[in-house]
Amino acid sequence: MISVLMPVRNAAATLPAALHSLFCQTHPDFEIVLLDDGSDDGGATRGVIAAAAGCDSRVRPFFLPHRGIAATLAHGLGLCRGPYVARHDADDTCRADRLEKQAAYLENHPDIGLVSCLAAFGGDPERAAGYKNHLDWANSLTTPEAIALERFRESPLPHPTVMFRAGLVREHGGYADGPFPEDYELWLRWMEAGVRMAKVPEPLVTWNDPPDRLSRTDPRYDPARFHAVKAGYLARHLERTNPFHPVIEVLGAGRVTRRRAERLCDHGVVIGGWWDIDPRKVGKVVGGRPVRHRDELPPAGSRFLVSYVASRGAAQEIAAFVAARGYVPGRDYLPAA
Repeated sequence: MISVLMPVRNAAATLPAALHSLFCQTHPDFEIVLLDDGSDDGGATRGVIAAAAGCDSRVRPFFLPHRGIAATLAHGLGLCRGPYVARHDADDTCRADRLEKQAAYLENHPDIGLVSCLAAFGGDPERAAGYKNHLDWANSLTTPEAIALERFRESPLPHPTVMFRAGLVREHGGYADGPFPEDYELWLRWMEAGVRMAKVPEPLVTWNDPPDRLSRTDPRYDPARFHAVKAGYLARHLERTNPFHPVIEVLGAGRVTRRRAERLCDHGVVIGGWWDIDPRKVGKVVGGRPVRHRDELPPAGSRFLVSYVASRGAAQEIAAFVAARGYVPGRDYLPAA
């Protein structure tokens, strides 16, 4: 019923615990599609995989040349035999009822195409405060509406927490290999196609944070790549939902904000102006557009706002500010950073 899709590379130290957490699942009907992406650790990872396959027939090992995670995942999707596909990483573990609860959710909610869950943080919350803050934010998004609304800020779904219907791959395509985070691009593409996504509101997965995690070492996970890939999806969303299309106005006027927002212009969006609170910027013309003080923002209904202010706590403060002026998320403004 469930195909657990797990790519690994040089993971001999963490793979045993990841596999053990799967062997302990309360849902009995699953396979583990275990893909070795050309490990070069002297046969250590290959040995762990071979031992696991030898003691549990649910493990289906595949030893591939090194091509990277996106290509490995795309290959693995073609090997999955179940109607449900669950992602799992070699450095993460899951609760014994993870597969049971996520499969039950999909069975009971036919309108949902993908279900995630909450995740416990398995790293050092002080040394990795940025990752911990991101996970806290992702854990706050559990409903299809919240996930869809917030998807242009960051990826709302930690990759190893998801289970999805295999039919989505046939309908909308699977993982694409390009200069972008393959999971985030997939969520954006599927949500653009109308796929609804939700979460089981329980911490069914422990999301560990090793120093060699791809999101730390692979340039495809650089923040600039996130903004580059989402610009096209956000622009098309604005074309469908912005009553003033192609014109938007942007909350924030800092250099980073402007650089990120101006990516939309490559997709036909026109930025009419900036709104900020910095007295050094207010009243000036930056990039050919006026900077106005945020307190002068007129009531809702006269413009569409996109917020690109990314400082910690800014999203909540801005949401409260625009709400006080009658702006409704999704109708009058969108958070994008």
